[in-house]
Amino acid sequence: MSSPHQDATGGILTPDQVAQFHRDGYLLLPSFFDPAPLLSHSKHLISNFPLENHPLTAFTTSDDERGEEAHVGDRYFLDSGDKIHYFFEEGAIDPTTKQLRVAKDRAINKCGHGLHMLDPTFRKFSFSPQLQNVAKSLGVHQDPKVLQSMIICKQPSIGGAVPSHNDSTFLYTDPPSAIGFWFALEDCTPSNGCLSFLPGSHRWPKTQPTPAPAFPSARPADEHNATLGTARGVNKRFVRKDPANPDAGTTFLQLSENEETSWNDEKAEVAECKAGTLVLIHGSVLHKSEKNLSDRSRFIYTFHMIEGDAKYDDRNWLQPTEQHPFPSLFAAKQA
Repeated sequence: MSSPHQDATGGILTPDQVAQFHRDGYLLLPSFFDPAPLLSHSKHLISNFPLENHPLTAFTTSDDERGEEAHVGDRYFLDSGDKIHYFFEEGAIDPTTKQLRVAKDRAINKCGHGLHMLDPTFRKFSFSPQLQNVAKSLGVHQDPKVLQSMIICKQPSIGGAVPSHNDSTFLYTDPPSAIGFWFALEDCTPSNGCLSFLPGSHRWPKTQPTPAPAFPSARPADEHNATLGTARGVNKRFVRKDPANPDAGTTFLQLSENEETSWNDEKAEVAECKAGTLVLIHGSVLHKSEKNLSDRSRFIYTFHMIEGDAKYDDRNWLQPTEQHPFPSLFAAKQA
């Protein structure tokens, strides 16, 4: 099984790396893990899942025909938090016949969102001591809970673009606490849809007074608020329309008009990276990826962590279950 064995530090970040993450809102750690076993296992999962009785749910993160935000939100999607579900690229399904236009293993946008709990390979990887050390080094979480694990394929020629967003919109806590762990299983380039970031977009200017995060207790990362500015919140939340009825779908709930900054192409940075790179992503930093126009896929694995003592309410799209509560990154066993 794959493990972050290439990282000689054991996942312990240097003070400069921690400072860079808190300043920019993201951090690239090249040669952090061996991507080959995870890539092989990912392709095995996607090639072997049964297509029978699948609802052919396509993963959508774009504007609809009215120019409004659209995002997948059917029952198959909403029930995926403690399962391994498979979502198709929009361009992979013929809108008239509802049949696949390409082979099944070239049609999947992503699979998840309970890989870290249900798949032995990804569970062992996700709860490794090295990744626990990364989380401890950042100094943000006291009891990080792991959720929303997935393989994202970015298929050749049809892999869809993801517009600028921040992850706390989709994994909202009060106060915001999401951080993403994003693992490049293949080389990620501008031609196959690598990430782009707006550095510093997760913080208010340090000259602008804003309320401090309302965590019950202090944590090491709080010291960066004084020198870099307080972390921003989000303008909106992605929520269930009716927490009691998954068939009601999803919507975006507006919280503010000016909590987030606006995307700026001139200030954005392209995060091209090699397979084996770990990218850490602050929950409030703006990032996006373009459509894959190349003949090469862009497989990645990702999961998120949120603070255990932050409020996580029942309107969030992804919900823990009695059988599968969100596991603690520090307390859960690898196998």
